[in-house]
Amino acid sequence: MDNFGDIGVCWRLARQLVAEHGLAVRLWIDDLKSARRLIPNLDPQAACQWVEDVEICHWAEPLPEVVPGEVVIVAFAGSLPNTFLTAMACCAPCPRWINLEYLSAESWVAGCHGLPSPHPGLPLVQHFFFPGLDSGTGGLLREADHAVRRSQFSEDAFRRFFDLPPREPGQCLVSLFSYENPGLGELLASWSHGKRQVLCLVPEGRVLPGVAAWLGVSGLQPGDRIRKGSLTVTVLPFVEQSRYDELLWACDLNFVRGEDSFVRAQWAELPFVWHIYAQQDDVHLEKLNAFMTRYVAGLTPSAARAVENFWRAWNRGEGVGASWPAFEAALPALASYAPAWSAHLQDAGDVAGNLVRFCKVEIE
Repeated sequence: MDNFGDIGVCWRLARQLVAEHGLAVRLWIDDLKSARRLIPNLDPQAACQWVEDVEICHWAEPLPEVVPGEVVIVAFAGSLPNTFLTAMACCAPCPRWINLEYLSAESWVAGCHGLPSPHPGLPLVQHFFFPGLDSGTGGLLREADHAVRRSQFSEDAFRRFFDLPPREPGQCLVSLFSYENPGLGELLASWSHGKRQVLCLVPEGRVLPGVAAWLGVSGLQPGDRIRKGSLTVTVLPFVEQSRYDELLWACDLNFVRGEDSFVRAQWAELPFVWHIYAQQDDVHLEKLNAFMTRYVAGLTPSAARAVENFWRAWNRGEGVGASWPAFEAALPALASYAPAWSAHLQDAGDVAGNLVRFCKVEIE
């Protein structure tokens, strides 16, 4: 199986296909240097290597001549080189060609999931595979041992690993993993001036320069800890995926971004705030609204309004400070609601298992 596309989602999917389904997976990555932060054992100089039983190959131009796998997955509307497509067409039988799409809660997703798209000039058929929230979609990525790992998690061990002090009485622990956001200063100011102590854990990433600017320092490094009013900011190193799950489990509120951390926050069964990737003409806000409509349906009207108002403010980068108090007041209700929401999502199955079953049906 060949896997092309976004490294975070693809790395998680590749490992699950190997570990839980016994498949041989070859993962193509164009930027090995950047990928090393997510895959610490990766050698950025090696053209091909094995990490956690996944074959990782450098996607360079021109792409080396290889025999395509029985299944070829292209993530997030990526395009395959013509030489690779030709090689696929020469196979007998031709590989199953899967376009793994972005996660969306929009109503049309279930109707498009699994649809075929024949290549205009080659005997190849691409199938669209949509992760989603319903049983008519591909579901969400979730490892079979997730519940066991969650039950065995120790917050004390987590704090010792990152050299964090014991939790103060009444303290709110927050993880902040976000894109750059003009509303960041309002949020930090609300925490700094609030009555409740807030410990904000910030992994290395794109939001860190904004945090440093608000604190009035030239830069922040892992291990730095700065207190301002009721807010304490602690910088964590970039964490690999399994350790990131632990970060989510350790916190009372998680700010997440994009797709992978967004999904993990829902499995964490805790309150969260999603910073969706911005698109032209505010198309992303339609996707945000589609998810919020589904997510808040089981909440009380006041909690639903608090979520919608704060999430919209955070994603627009304005009105964050004004909408924070109501959202903070809704956190206990969100914490009670989160396990039921997570259980509901599990009804759709997981992406890896659904993908394997889909390809078997198509092959047969």
